[in-house]
This record gives sequence, C-alpha cells and structure tokens, in this order.
Amino acid sequence: MYEFQGSKTVVGSKPCLIFSGDDFDQDVDHRRLKSLLIDFFRGPVVTQIRLAGLEHVIMVNAIDGKIFIRNYKILLKKSGSRTPRIELEEIGPSLDLVLRRTKVASDDLYKIALKVPKTAKPRKIKNLSHDPFGSKLGRIHMQKQDLQKLQTRKMKGLKRKKEEKISNSTDASKAKKSKPSSNVS
Repeated sequence: MYEFQGSKTVVGSKPCLIFSGDDFDQDVDHRRLKSLLIDFFRGPVVTQIRLAGLEHVIMVNAIDGKIFIRNYKILLKKSGSRTPRIELEEIGPSLDLVLRRTKVASDDLYKIALKVPKTAKPRKIKNLSHDPFGSKLGRIHMQKQDLQKLQTRKMKGLKRKKEEKISNSTDASKAKKSKPSSNVS
C-alpha cells in the first residue's frame, strides 16, 4: 500500500462501489460474491450525496474468470462547465483474484438467510414527523370544540353579573314567544 505515492482517503469514508462485467449478473457464484462485497464495504445508509464528499472508489472487474479489485481516489478538477472534471488516482491495494472453490447454500436456505425479522424493521409511527432542525412534530386529530363551553379559570373579572344573566335569559324567552308576522296587502 505504501508503494502508491500520493494522498490516501480519510478513514471511515464510504466508498463508491462499481461492479463491471457480465459475470456479476449471469453467474450465481459471482452474484453471491457481489452481495458479499457490498455487505462488507457498506457504510451508513445516506439519502443525499454531496459531490465533494465522494472521495473513494472501489472498482471490481470480472474478466475471463478473474476478479480484479482496484482502489481509486477521486480528484475533482476545474472544468469550463459547472460540473467538475473527474480524475481517478490509484491508491492501492490492488487485488487479482480467481474464484476457485465454492460451496453455495441452497436457494431455500439463501432466501431464509436474507429475510429480515419484523423486530429489526423500523415501524412507521403515524402522525409524527421531524423538521429540518431535528425536532419532533406530532399531529393530533380532535373533534370540534365549542369555545363558549370551554372551562377557564374562574376569575371575578370574567364572571357574568346577575343583571347580564337575567337580561340574556329574558331576551331568549322573548325571541321564542314572538312569531314572525306576515303582512298581506
């Protein structure tokens, strides 16, 4: 690894994995090897990628029964357009492998091994979201409330006077007794 001159990538950076060759799509052994390498080099799951954050590329080639693994550092150079020109610098280690002996599990056992238990899957919590600052926001569904009947603190300044109660009750009773008259001419 020290034979390669130049700077190395930051420890803990997530690599960009590139698999090239038809064997990774057609052959069962190569498909399982691809799955193994993806699981081995997988970092944290990210939703968005910043272009300047891509620093490390692991390229896996399958050619004529051989597997070549190369590590590159991404160099972003200035170009005339908005997107930068990308150059790859080999940083090592380089591996030349041959897939010889394999003992692949049966398809039934492989499917069982790939199952994720229900307890490991995160449950979606209804009516709960997060804002850009990381605070939890919840939504509550309630029936409409009559604000006139809402119980508030009993303060002397907010209480109705006896005269207002009497006048409100007499106005309501008068409105019930009076009927609209029809004028026919």
